[in-house]
Amino acid sequence: QVQLVESGGGLVQPGGSLRLSCAASGFTFSNYFMSWYRQAPGKERELVATISTAGGSTNYADSVKGRFTISRDNAKKTVYLQMNSLKPEDTAVYYCKAVRLGIIHWGQGTQVTVSS
Repeated sequence: QVQLVESGGGLVQPGGSLRLSCAASGFTFSNYFMSWYRQAPGKERELVATISTAGGSTNYADSVKGRFTISRDNAKKTVYLQMNSLKPEDTAVYYCKAVRLGIIHWGQGTQVTVSS
């Protein structure tokens, strides 16, 4: 059974940091491009960051460049999102996504709230 389970969300003050994790099972993780998306209340889901299968290539939304870092550990079948210098506008549900040749898997999401 395919599963993507996000964790690490929570409440943090502006300027703080969080590290999200997404643990995969039920498919060959190392063959899949992995991404983090987020969806704020009343807004469409947007792409935050993407990482290639071996981790050698990453891409970021302009809004998070220089603050967020995506990484992966294929041995642990886990993708991470390190989020620094968090802003209130980063508040959203964060989802991980696995893609390979048109096959797509989504996690259930983890809430991140940035507020004082």
